Amino acid sequence: MAVNRSVPGPSNLLGMDGIEFIEYETSKPREFGRLLQKMGFAAVARHRSRKVTLYRQGTLNLVVNAHAPGGDTPKLSAIALRVRDAAFAHKRCLDLGAWDMPTRASAMELNIPGIHGVGESLIYFVDRHRDFSIYDVDFVPIARASPKPPAVAGLHWFGVVQAILDGRTGDWLDFYRHLFGFAALPRGQYFGVLPKGTLLESPCRKFYLQLIEPPPGAEDIHWEEGLVRVGLGAPDIAAATRALKGRGIAFIDRGAVQPSDKGALTQVYMGAVTFELVVSRP
Repeated sequence: MAVNRSVPGPSNLLGMDGIEFIEYETSKPREFGRLLQKMGFAAVARHRSRKVTLYRQGTLNLVVNAHAPGGDTPKLSAIALRVRDAAFAHKRCLDLGAWDMPTRASAMELNIPGIHGVGESLIYFVDRHRDFSIYDVDFVPIARASPKPPAVAGLHWFGVVQAILDGRTGDWLDFYRHLFGFAALPRGQYFGVLPKGTLLESPCRKFYLQLIEPPPGAEDIHWEEGLVRVGLGAPDIAAATRALKGRGIAFIDRGAVQPSDKGALTQVYMGAVTFELVVSRP
C-alpha cells in the first residue's frame, strides 16, 4: 500500500474520537457469544438482514459477524473509528493512498465507508455515535435485553495488538501516522504485562495500537500480519480479574505473564482468542 507523505495536516484532522466498535468473524457465533458473556458482554441487538449480533457492555460495542465466511476460530476482522465526518475521513485516506473497501448496503441499511487495514482486516469510519447511531438503523433490539448493560469493573477499550512481518514496523508506522495522525511512543514506554513491539497513540489519545514483529529465533513459526487481540482498560486490575474469574474466565499466571497491578492476559479460548487487561482510566 502506497502512502503519499506530501499532504501535511493537524494531528487529528479526522476528528477521531475513539473506537466505535470491534468486529470478529466466526462460524461459531453461539460458542463465541458464550465466551463474550463470560467477559461481561451482553447481546443487545441483531442485524436486520445478516447473521450479525451486537454485543455491549458499558461503552464497549463488539460485533460478531457470522455472515461472512470464516473459520471455527474467531478472527478479529475490523475496527470502526469514531470520526467527525465519515465521508471526509474516507476520502482523505483514499487520497493518501489507502485501498477502498466497496460496500453494498441493502435496503434499510447504512453505507459505512471503510478502507483495507492489515491482512484481511478493515477499518470503518463512523460519525453517527451520539443521539442517533448506526445501530438504530441496521440492528433490531433483542426483546427484554437491556440496551445499555453496565461494564464489568469499568472495562473500556484500551487498544488493539497487530502482528506485522519482520522489518515492517516503519511501513505500518507511516501508514497510521500519515492516514490517521497516530504517534509512536518513546522506545521503552509500555503498558500492561506484554511490553513488546512499538506502541502508537491515537490522535484523540483515547486508545493505542501495538505493532509486534516476530521475536528473535522465530524463523520456524508461521507468522502472518493481522489483528491479534484487543486490550481492555480497567481502573483496578485486581478487581477486574476477580470479577471475570467469578464469571468463569481464566488468566495466564506463569512466567513473566502473570496478573499484576499493570494488567493481565486471559488464557487462549477457541483456538486463538485472548483478551488483555491493562490498567487505565477512561
